[in-house]
Amino acid sequence: MLLTTSFDITLTAWALAFTAATVIGLSKAGIKGIAIVNVTLMALAFTAKASTGIVVPLLVVGDIFAVIYYNRHANWAHIVKFLPWILVGIACGVLIGNDLDEGLFKIAMAIIILVSVLMMYWWDRRKSKSVPTHWLFAGLVGTIAGITTMIGNLGGAFSNIYFLAMRVPKNEFIGTAAWLFLIINVLKLPLHIFVWETITVETLLFDLKLVPGIILGVFLGIRLVKIIKEDFYRKMILVLTALGAIMILIR
Repeated sequence: MLLTTSFDITLTAWALAFTAATVIGLSKAGIKGIAIVNVTLMALAFTAKASTGIVVPLLVVGDIFAVIYYNRHANWAHIVKFLPWILVGIACGVLIGNDLDEGLFKIAMAIIILVSVLMMYWWDRRKSKSVPTHWLFAGLVGTIAGITTMIGNLGGAFSNIYFLAMRVPKNEFIGTAAWLFLIINVLKLPLHIFVWETITVETLLFDLKLVPGIILGVFLGIRLVKIIKEDFYRKMILVLTALGAIMILIR
């Protein structure tokens, strides 16, 4: 059993989980790059693998709210180009997830994210308006995003890198990511239920009690996004994604 009963969960674990749910809401509402915070908080509250099963249904709830609000901004051309590679990565993640050394995985992922962020920063400093057009870019970033989203619910960092490289405007960024991750997280549900067995009736009942945290985060996030300027939003995503990579290393 991943959880015994809700009464056996410590007050600290409850606080960490509720805070993580609020962060999920903020992230899904458009404050991208902070998703690593919810992953870290859940891992502190529960074991690493158990926490992934608790988080996925919460992500789906957050995705639904985001799709409802930002649906009109979605760019399906990006989804069609990027999603197949993510599905390839998810399949790889299912196969290697049980035997992968978590410490090595975290280090490699953090390094890749930081190098990618530095490349994006350098790209912006050059004031170049060009975007990657070769299929290999979407293939590489998408496959890594799929592996990391399956193993650690951390695919958001790599999708951020992809959308930033494509120079997707703020609202289009949020709306496209909302649909992309709703599809991805719904597809991950049966894998967690039947393959890894990290989602049970008990974890779903626990998640249900955390939904108010998601609603609070979405409410705050929508208001923050409205006051954030386009140029600052891009810089904010780069900084938060880099900080997320550092948190992966030290958590």
